[in-house]
Amino acid sequence: MNIDRLVFAIAGCFVVASVLLSVYHNPNWLWFTGFVGLNLFQAAFTGFCPLAKVLKAAGVEPGSAFK
Repeated sequence: MNIDRLVFAIAGCFVVASVLLSVYHNPNWLWFTGFVGLNLFQAAFTGFCPLAKVLKAAGVEPGSAFK
């Protein structure tokens, strides 16, 4: 997997996990869902994604979106 696919997969897991945590534990977990969504939104326009930087430093193969 390249960085692009990993970013989408990890972000999706974070969203699903935080929604489940908000339903079964505490509604304040929805703040984390909002944070992930806003981060994805700004990454679409700026090309800056902190997770992509971490994955690049870890040696994961870059994709076309986060070079």
